[in-house]
Amino acid sequence: MKTTAISVSRLHLPSRLRVAERLPDFIALTKPRVMFLAVFTALVGLIIAPGHLDLFRASTAILAIAAGAGAAGVLNMWYDADIDAVMTRTARRPIPRGKVSSTEALVFGLILAVGAFALLGLVVNLVAAALLAFTIFFYVVVYTAWLKRRTPQNIVIGGAAGALPPVIGWAAATGDVGLEPLVLFLIIFLWTPPHFWALALNRTDEYARAGVPMLPVVAGRAATTRQILIYSVLLAPVSLLPWGLGFAGVIYGATVVISGAILIALAIRLRGSRGVYLRAAQRLFAFSIAYLFLLFAALLADHSANRSYEPSSGAVRSCTDSARAELLTRLVRPDCSFASLTADEV
Repeated sequence: MKTTAISVSRLHLPSRLRVAERLPDFIALTKPRVMFLAVFTALVGLIIAPGHLDLFRASTAILAIAAGAGAAGVLNMWYDADIDAVMTRTARRPIPRGKVSSTEALVFGLILAVGAFALLGLVVNLVAAALLAFTIFFYVVVYTAWLKRRTPQNIVIGGAAGALPPVIGWAAATGDVGLEPLVLFLIIFLWTPPHFWALALNRTDEYARAGVPMLPVVAGRAATTRQILIYSVLLAPVSLLPWGLGFAGVIYGATVVISGAILIALAIRLRGSRGVYLRAAQRLFAFSIAYLFLLFAALLADHSANRSYEPSSGAVRSCTDSARAELLTRLVRPDCSFASLTADEV
C-alpha cells in the first residue's frame, strides 16, 4: 500500500509542474500591462464617483474589471493568432509559439469573460456588469473580428472599447452613468488614434504583410501624421473638460496644459519630419502612454481636495476619506508598470 501511494504522488507531480510552467503563458494572453491601464482608469472612475464606497464591493468590481479586460485580451489573441504569427512584434505571443493551443485560449477567454460578468453582476450591480459585457463584446467582435481587417478606421471606432473602463468604474459605484465618466470616455476615445497610429507607423511593413489595413498602410505616412496631429489638437481642449466642469482642480488643469502642449509639439515634430521619422513616432507613442496616466493620476490627486463639486448623478457621498485611501492603497501600486508598455502587448 505504501509503494502504491508513492507511485500515485509521483504520477501527479509532472502534471502539477506542467501547469506551473504554463501559467506565465496564460497570464501573457491577458495582456497584463494593457489590463493594468484599463483597471487604473476604471479605478479612477470608481474613486471619483459619488455614493457609498464599500471596500469589499469596490475590490470585487476592480477584480471583475481586470478579469474582463484580460478576457478581451485572450479572445483577441485567439482570433488574431494567424496574423500574430506573421508580425514580428506579436510572433512571440503564446499561441503563435505553440505554448497555448487555440482551443485552450478560447476556453480560457470565455471562462474569464463569463466569470467577470457574473461576479460584477452578482456582487456589485447589473449596470456595471452589462457595460463590462458590452465592452468585451465590442472589443472582440466589433473591433477584432469585424473592423480590424476591413477598415483603416478600425482604431477610431474600436477605441470605444478601451474608453469604457472609467464608465464601468463609475457605474459600479453609483449604479448609473453620469456626465463625468462620459467626459473621461471621450478623452480616452480621442487619445486612442494618435497613440496607436504612432505605433503603426513603426510597423507599417508588418501590418501590410499581415493584410491589416491600418491607416499608414492604406493612406501612407503623410496622411497618418496629419490625422495624428488633428486628433492631438482635438484631445487637448477635451482633456480640459474635467477642470472646466468643476470635477477636477488646479493640479489636473496644470497637468493637462503641460502634457497637452508636449503631445501637440511631438505631433507637430512628427508631422514635419522628413526621411527618418520612426524615432519621432516612437517618442509620440511612448509619451502618449505617460499622457493618459498623468491625466488620470492628476484627476485622482485633485479629487480629495475638491469638496464643493456636485456630481451630475446627484448621489450623496457617504464614505469616509479613510475608506477611499485604504481602497487606493490596496488596489494601486506605485510602480506605474504600464508606463513601460511594450509594443507587442498592444
